[in-house]
Amino acid sequence: MEPNHERESTVPLPKPEPSQPTSELSKNAKKKLARQERWEAKKADKKAAAKEQKKKETERKRKEWEESIAGITEEERVKVIEARMSLRKERMEKRLEEKNEKKERLVKAKELGQNVVVDVEFSHLMTPQEIRSLVQQIMYCYAVNGRCDTPAHLWLTGCEGEMDNQLKKIPGFDKWIIEKENKSYIEVLADRKDDLVYLTADSEDVLEELDLKKIYIIGGLVDRNRFKGITMEKAQEQGIRTAKLPIGNFLKMSSSQVLTVNQVVEILLKFLETRDWKTSFFAVIPQRKRSQADSEGNADNTVDEDIDEDEEEESEQKDDLLTSKKQCVEEIPSNKLVDEV
Repeated sequence: MEPNHERESTVPLPKPEPSQPTSELSKNAKKKLARQERWEAKKADKKAAAKEQKKKETERKRKEWEESIAGITEEERVKVIEARMSLRKERMEKRLEEKNEKKERLVKAKELGQNVVVDVEFSHLMTPQEIRSLVQQIMYCYAVNGRCDTPAHLWLTGCEGEMDNQLKKIPGFDKWIIEKENKSYIEVLADRKDDLVYLTADSEDVLEELDLKKIYIIGGLVDRNRFKGITMEKAQEQGIRTAKLPIGNFLKMSSSQVLTVNQVVEILLKFLETRDWKTSFFAVIPQRKRSQADSEGNADNTVDEDIDEDEEEESEQKDDLLTSKKQCVEEIPSNKLVDEV
């Protein structure tokens, strides 16, 4: 993709070789491995610290509540408690209303929305960490799509093996309003093969417009540039059309051409809303991925040459997921909602 320089795949690829000894890794690979090990080492500490902070915050709110009602009469206390319960009920009702509205939009999109497929049948090409990264991107895709006034009709095809196992671990995944298929899109959508369009940066055809009759496919492979150009090869072998997003018509990319799966989905969703590619690209593509000229030509754009792109991208995804994880859960027990209000 230009969607997807780093996340691409093809059918007949062999399974990756077993992990190399550290001594045989390249300098760049060693740096990435060390960075990953540092991140893993900090992960547990951060999680424990966040848990402790949440516990302290809950305790602080409890004490504030007890102090606020300590010096009032019983009659006043009853009124305060009733008002608090009424506010919680109102918030719960609002959340339920928003959830129902989201459900209605997604159900409507199954009939009238733009079909977008995330092709995830390549878990054998990815490491466990890369599979988890792709699962997180899919979570964000679903969350962003659910927030849209006119969402797309999302598909996940090729959900097998470890990818399928990781997807099923997502809270509420079984209630997602999304097409989930173990088979490949080429099998599931065999009767609509002429409508399939694989989005890949290696295509010579530029996608000028989105057609509701077409089904756009995004390669779901977090490959860290190990498999460049292979979605193009896959599409050619299957005899389906390819296209690339018209990014080059509106901005120049910096040294990194990589866009995540969720960024491509969000660009498509933004275009469905605005029918304007430039607006869609500048709303979604991170500033660090644009060239200096493009950044200077647009307000609020800056480029930091010293940022490590892999770490920056991971940081962006983690920030986004703080919001999207909650939005991916279709049903939460009412008592938990009360506690969180």
